[in-house]
Amino acid sequence: MAKYAHAVNCEAFPEAPGRPIQKNGCEMRDPHHSDVLVIGGGAVGLACAHYLSLAGRAVRLIEKDRVGAGASSGNCGLVFVSDIVPLCVPGAVRKEIFGLLRRRSPLYVQPTLDLARIYWLMRFAGMCRAGYLPHAMRARADILHSSAQLFDELNRAHRIAAEYEQRGVLLVFRTESAMQAYEWVNARLAPYGVAAQALTGKALHALEPALRPEINGAWYHRADRHLRPDRFIDSWKQSLTAAGVAIEEHCGLNRFRLSGDRIVAAATPKGEFSADHYVLAAGAWSAPIAKQMNLKLPIQPGKGYSITMQRPAACPQVPCYLYERRVVATPWPSGYRLGGTMEFSGFSSSLNAERLGALKAAAGEYLREPLGQPVVEEWSGLRPMTYDDLPKIGRAPRFSNLTLATGHGMLGITTAPATGKLVAELVCGAVPHIDPMPFSPVRFR
Repeated sequence: MAKYAHAVNCEAFPEAPGRPIQKNGCEMRDPHHSDVLVIGGGAVGLACAHYLSLAGRAVRLIEKDRVGAGASSGNCGLVFVSDIVPLCVPGAVRKEIFGLLRRRSPLYVQPTLDLARIYWLMRFAGMCRAGYLPHAMRARADILHSSAQLFDELNRAHRIAAEYEQRGVLLVFRTESAMQAYEWVNARLAPYGVAAQALTGKALHALEPALRPEINGAWYHRADRHLRPDRFIDSWKQSLTAAGVAIEEHCGLNRFRLSGDRIVAAATPKGEFSADHYVLAAGAWSAPIAKQMNLKLPIQPGKGYSITMQRPAACPQVPCYLYERRVVATPWPSGYRLGGTMEFSGFSSSLNAERLGALKAAAGEYLREPLGQPVVEEWSGLRPMTYDDLPKIGRAPRFSNLTLATGHGMLGITTAPATGKLVAELVCGAVPHIDPMPFSPVRFR
């Protein structure tokens, strides 16, 4: 696949007549019209706005709350470029069913008669086969590798101020059997250049003295990065505003006005906004929005939790993924966060005290000093989960001017830059820098 230049040549794309906001530094004529309207103000929506603006498009972004209010700000901030193996691996269903029997299981599926959730779970089970794994890994490797490069470019260009560091990630194991079982995953990562190094004993505790002495060992993925997601979102928002992108907060989408195979306008509490092209990047909320247009997106909201606090005295130096408990502990110069769990319980954003308690208990099993004081925030957010663990990026079925950028699961932050760049290429008619076919929404038809 031919490569699309990182520095986009704006002259390569035809300009539309009089448009809004700013385009190539000039104020446009119609304040309610833009070349592209992005729906969703999370990391993926901001990334789409960023690369479309670089491509010379006049962009408006609408967000029903404040920018970053969903899953983009409260996650643990891993830029997890080694996470190439999907959730749907052979044996995953059997393992998780037994896990559900544990009171503190990181996975919870609320009993339901919701046919959409039942269908999703059945399709997920169907994807847990050996034949699907190579396809998913190739696609995930492409988008993860691209995002790693683009994150480094954003950091060098000072477009983000997010305590961004490349210190790797430690996958920490309490038991020898779990540590050995990860060898299966690590062997499949080796061809992609992101295999981990096994650490035990003195070598492990020299690297991360915050771990409890009885920890069995860890696999060290050096390629991974991390950042503080709330500051990442805030700084990117400021950069986009300065570049002329119009950002409308507390401006939810009420409905689309349609004409044939085209979207004509988006009705919002601030009035109608029209555009030549529309990008739906609303995370878990993309599915109910698409349903208004009789588009079925098989995306389920997967709730995650986090607790943000001041750094404990014995704070980890490297982000730690506490493997058996599926909990992440991320240190930043300005704070510390525990996060994890996967709860399928619909669109509720309520906080479950037992789930928050499980995060704290899990950290206590691995870390010498698991909690800091004071607690700054307890949070929950909804991740957009697809049953094949690949995002939906590309032209929506039946609509000629709607592109989807959603379904990123637990890798929204990690894959946001590559998604935004790919969306800009598809909208502008440029050659994609990665193969878009594995992410095409038509695979769900």
